[in-house]
Amino acid sequence: MIHIGEAFEGGGAEAAHINLILGPKAELGAALALAAASPGPGHVPFLAVLKPNLPATPATLFVAKAVLRDERHERMTWGPAQAGVAAGVTEALLGGALPPEAADDWVAIALVWVDPAAADAEVVYANNRAATRTAAERALRRGEPDRAALAAGLADIGNPFFTPARNG
Repeated sequence: MIHIGEAFEGGGAEAAHINLILGPKAELGAALALAAASPGPGHVPFLAVLKPNLPATPATLFVAKAVLRDERHERMTWGPAQAGVAAGVTEALLGGALPPEAADDWVAIALVWVDPAAADAEVVYANNRAATRTAAERALRRGEPDRAALAAGLADIGNPFFTPARNG
């Protein structure tokens, strides 16, 4: 079974927004391989690592949602954001949010927003770490969000980039 989780952490340019897709290699491996082999202009998918030669577990493909704009944006994406994603997914595994078999038999695809204006690497790291762990936890919880939360959200739609003048 494929699991999907989402989380938003922090505020301003250092905020993290993660969409996380996790599941068995047999079900998700082909999608991971295709995404890794299909970079687009400004989007270079890569495997997230805790440090060189120590990949996140389960293996996690990092896909930037924002086109990489300049050297600072590239460094924020490839440095603190990917380290945060690697730490968050590995924490989810070691903390028991993911089942033990996820270590060897699962893969993950992380769709990651890094604002081109982000400047504080430590905050970018912390927010991506927290958002990735939360997304992993949510992905494995059945029935979340529940219908009451969906109804409340529908009555008060909004996000950091847009809130309708008239909700509901």
